Formats: sequence, structure tokens, C-alpha cells
Amino acid sequence: MRALILAAGMASRLRPLTLNTPKCLLKVGERTLLQRSIDALTANGICDFCIVTGYLHNMIEDFVRRQYGDRINVTFIHNPIYDKTNNIYSLWLAREFADGKEVLLLDSDLLYDGRIVGRVLADKSQDVLTLIRHELGDEEIKVIVNGSGDILEISKTCNPADAIGESLGIEKMGCAYTTALYRELEPMMNVEHLENVFYERAFERLIPQGHTFSVLDVSDLFSCELDTVEDFENAKTRIPASLY
Repeated sequence: MRALILAAGMASRLRPLTLNTPKCLLKVGERTLLQRSIDALTANGICDFCIVTGYLHNMIEDFVRRQYGDRINVTFIHNPIYDKTNNIYSLWLAREFADGKEVLLLDSDLLYDGRIVGRVLADKSQDVLTLIRHELGDEEIKVIVNGSGDILEISKTCNPADAIGESLGIEKMGCAYTTALYRELEPMMNVEHLENVFYERAFERLIPQGHTFSVLDVSDLFSCELDTVEDFENAKTRIPASLY
């Protein structure tokens, strides 16, 4: 299993906090968001990483090298048009690292209990999407399932009343799934030029082809959205003392 972390975004809604610091290097407690994820991953035996950077990429690369040295194997891929593209394009740039491989895909700006990573890896399903249940609005990536629990829709635009929860932003993908994913991404990037959509659009397009995720509900473990300065300040008070 290898880890793919997407860390290219500018996080403009978090300014002024992100004027001179990429979002993933903001600290909550004693550690940065990126550090928390890498620590959780290495604690579960993952040592091969790809981090797709963009905004202030040198700061991210310098931090990881300084913090971890040769304790992890890390490939950095720079998204030079991070200000004009969305996370689907960063995912596309990591094709050589992820296509046909077992991959744990993570957004870099998550604040969560590291035990979630262990649960994902322990799940017997090949392809797993983590979900948290709470009151939903327009901004969340929402998940709709059928009576059997199979995902029917995963997007920001679906009706919150129809959704069972929000995608946390951590997905486990087996070799067959990543092969299908990059096969689908190729026309999306090179023909349809959908570089500025969320990668969940590709997940949705794979559902009719028979490729989908099992849902893993991790609502009982701490996680927190960090989209605004207010979110960030609230997170400092909400985070359990054991994770500080």
C-alpha cells in the first residue's frame, strides 16, 4: 500500500493564515496537518508516499525532508497550474505513481484522529470511502447510497436530504480500481478538459462501470473541517486533548 496526498491548493478562504503558509502546514496543537497524516500513515506501516504540491510547494518539500529525512520514500510532483485547476488534475499528475497500484488517497488539509487510517486499512473491502455523518449543507462532498449501501452519487451538488453523510477525503483503492480510475481520467483530462472539477466526478463516472466503494462510517472518531479561519479557530478548541 502506498499513500497519495494532494497538497496543491491555495486555500484562499483561510487567508490571512495561508498568505505565506500552505494550508497543510498550518498547525493545530503541536503538529501540522500534513505531519499528522504522515505520522498516522507511517504508524500503520506505509512508507511510500507521493505528495502533489502547487502553492508554496518549496515550503512543503522542505518541511517533509527536514521532518522525515530518509524515514519515508517520498516523490514530489508539482502542479504548475494549481491556481487554475482542481484536485482532479493533481490526481491525474500522479498517474505514474498510482495507476494499477494499491493506494490510499488523502486530501492534505484534513484534521482527524489517526486511528481512522488503521480502520481503513483493516477493512476487508478492496475499495473503501470514509464517511462522517452530520448535518449537511451545500459545501460538503455528499454521499448518496441505495438500500444495499452501494454508492449512487458522490458530489457537492446532490440534495443534502438524500445523503447519508459527507466524504471525509480518505479513500482506499485497490489495483483494479486505480486502473479503471486512470483509464477514466485520461479522456476527462485530455479530451473533455475537466481539469477544474473535484476528483469525485471521476468516482461517479466509474459507478455505472461497476467500480465503486464500500462506505466506512468513522463518525465516532474525531474529524474537523478546516475551510475558513473560523473553522480553524474552532478546531483548536474541539480537538481532543489526546490528539493535541
